[in-house]
Amino acid sequence: MSKVEDFLTAAEEQEIVEAIRVAEKNTSGEIRVHLEKTTKLDPFDRALEVFNELKMHETQLKNGVLIYVAVADKTFVICGDQGINDIVSNDFWDTTKDIMIAHFKSGNFKQGLIDGILRAGEELKKYFPWSEDDTNELSNEISKG
Repeated sequence: MSKVEDFLTAAEEQEIVEAIRVAEKNTSGEIRVHLEKTTKLDPFDRALEVFNELKMHETQLKNGVLIYVAVADKTFVICGDQGINDIVSNDFWDTTKDIMIAHFKSGNFKQGLIDGILRAGEELKKYFPWSEDDTNELSNEISKG
């Protein structure tokens, strides 16, 4: 799996987009997935860069979450915005990461992303529940770099 285009099929990508939609039905949090082949930067630094490029820091409640995957590097980062980081513990994303890693190790990238997204939505719901006036502030489509 070295090419972003080969990482997921079009059908798998649509299943992931649907998982984002489902996860966001429970929370005002905004979840995005970004895939790229590799990064020369530290993966967390690159995730922060992408977070800003996608304007995820502009959500009203500062509750955007990016799942960044560098395919060839076999690494990923879950990056939450300031509104999340200000109120959750430092290990907030650990269970989500563990779920994803278990699937990734067996080569099941689609299910790893789906289960991670759904878990992120459940975790975000505790602090950022969905409300009647909630709007989808960010695209649910997978971005690629």
